[in-house]
Amino acid sequence: MTSSAASTPKTLSMLQVLICGAAIVTLSMGIRHGFGLWLQPITQAKGWTRETFAFALAVQNLSWGVCGIFAGMAADRFGALRVIAGGAVLYALGLVGMALSPTGLIFTLTTGVLIGAAQAGTTYAVIYGVIGRNISADKRSWAMGVAAAAGSFGQFLMVPVEGFLIGNFGWQSALLVLGGAVLLIMPLALGLRESGLAAHHAARREQTIGQALREALKYPSFQLLMAGYLVCGFQVVFIAVHMPSYLKDKGLSPQVASYALALIGLFNVFGTYAAGALGQRMAKRKILAAIYLSRAVVIAVFLAVPLSPASVYVFASLMGFLWLSTVPPTNALVAQIFGIQHLSMLGGFVFFSHQIGSFLGVWLGGYLYDRSGSYDTVWYLAIALGVLAALANLPVRETPIARSAPGQLPQGA
Repeated sequence: MTSSAASTPKTLSMLQVLICGAAIVTLSMGIRHGFGLWLQPITQAKGWTRETFAFALAVQNLSWGVCGIFAGMAADRFGALRVIAGGAVLYALGLVGMALSPTGLIFTLTTGVLIGAAQAGTTYAVIYGVIGRNISADKRSWAMGVAAAAGSFGQFLMVPVEGFLIGNFGWQSALLVLGGAVLLIMPLALGLRESGLAAHHAARREQTIGQALREALKYPSFQLLMAGYLVCGFQVVFIAVHMPSYLKDKGLSPQVASYALALIGLFNVFGTYAAGALGQRMAKRKILAAIYLSRAVVIAVFLAVPLSPASVYVFASLMGFLWLSTVPPTNALVAQIFGIQHLSMLGGFVFFSHQIGSFLGVWLGGYLYDRSGSYDTVWYLAIALGVLAALANLPVRETPIARSAPGQLPQGA
């Protein structure tokens, strides 16, 4: 056996990667998607404003984005197992803190900082790095679609469960139960253990982290992907967190919001899978542009028609189909343009822009509501940003980046 062959780790089977990765994303994203159900119970019990709750979730999204960069670096260098297991522990601690926080500051530190860091280690950037390293390019976009669909199924599965737990055991006990459930991520992470990854990377490293980062940040297509992803974060997190309260303010029952969030999760299973599958056949930039433009249209129509449970369910179904369908083509484009060596890290940077948008969407929702008594301004912003994101993605170049020499920046970047 040659030394090169000896240093090359054995890849994991596609079935193993998809089963374990999908189950981890199902738990992590499923729990997270239901946080909007706690807005009114917690603020009413604590006497806090909606902005207090919204600010903590806004910090959560920023923490997720910042920590995602470093979680991606660690996963690229040492493999995903340690990162995912550590994220699961932080997630459990954060949920316990969310239940027991006596002040808004502690609530922000636990619900915001801790859970955000936990999500960085247990969601897409890390899981997609494993997919990129172990699944061939001809199936990569499809596989990313499967993983994203799992997160959507988690929302469909977990949001009604969370609503049931709150209704039957109280909001605090519900969070403690979820804190125990999220630890199931740890044994699932064993299925994503990549043998010999550090030695493999040391032998074949073509770029340092700094070189890869400078290359990406100076490349116009990477900048455009980040801009589009910022809008994605703004739209989906605003809707996920504030729609339950928006609907209750309009006189609809809490069950309508729970069913709507579940429908978003259900239809996103199909949307993310379809986006991943189409990414193997169509230009990914066109898929992304179509998704963002469609979101703007769906939101505009939702605001224009009379509000009823039926209109909410139609809106949730259509928006669900578009919900996380940006994730597979965006991450597949990063791999396609820059390669897989630093995929988790670069995916983490793209996701950081998503989380800046998430921060703005969730925080502005609470801030503007507390000052105007209405969510209208944020809805209109979501429409306008959707159109801008569609236009931003059209010029993205999908061809692999042309490097003049290993480790060097591309010519003309």
